Amino acid sequence: MTIVVDTGVLLAAIDADDADHDASVAVLDRHIGQFVVPAPVIAETAWQLEHNLGAEAEAGLLAAVVAGEIVVIDLTLDDYRRAVALIRQYADLGLGLVDASVIVIAERMSITTIATLDRRDFTVVRPSHIGAFEIVP
Repeated sequence: MTIVVDTGVLLAAIDADDADHDASVAVLDRHIGQFVVPAPVIAETAWQLEHNLGAEAEAGLLAAVVAGEIVVIDLTLDDYRRAVALIRQYADLGLGLVDASVIVIAERMSITTIATLDRRDFTVVRPSHIGAFEIVP
């Protein structure tokens, strides 16, 4: 079963001091070869890593992308159009491009499970292909 991974899970999996580290590592380990990451999530994660853990942590994330350990999905123009609609529809949540990209990739790929630590946004948003997402961890 393929899942879409959000920033918080990647950050927690990389940062051994994060309170959600073990749960995030377990989710990624359980879905090795079966998870995808939207390109905006990689950009946000890299930025967070560089600012909070340093250049080596950021380089490690990007090395995992280069090695094919993390499958990055780029957004299409239709994905950006859907993201605009979601950002407008859920303006009260402050849903931004990164979270919207997780939703649109899940919709495009008919994925029902999101790996995120942001339960609030992903339990409120109603995807177009199912009634609600399954959220892990």
